[in-house]
Amino acid sequence: MQWRILQGEVRLMPGKFEIHRVGHEAYRFRLTDKNGKVVAVSPDFPHLSALKDGIKALRENAATGVVVDLRQKPPSS
Repeated sequence: MQWRILQGEVRLMPGKFEIHRVGHEAYRFRLTDKNGKVVAVSPDFPHLSALKDGIKALRENAATGVVVDLRQKPPSS
């Protein structure tokens, strides 16, 4: 983990959202970590405004999202 100190505060260096054009009529974003590794790729969005709304929703939901493990539990013997 990389840390950055700003005015006495310690913060993690953030990843970034990279916006890409897909063909002539769609947009997609990739979320990368601080090292540039891709950690998520969005579906295609028809308009740039829809893509920006998708990024906003991801930011808001990821901060409060619950982790749900949907793997099957092994049968008990």
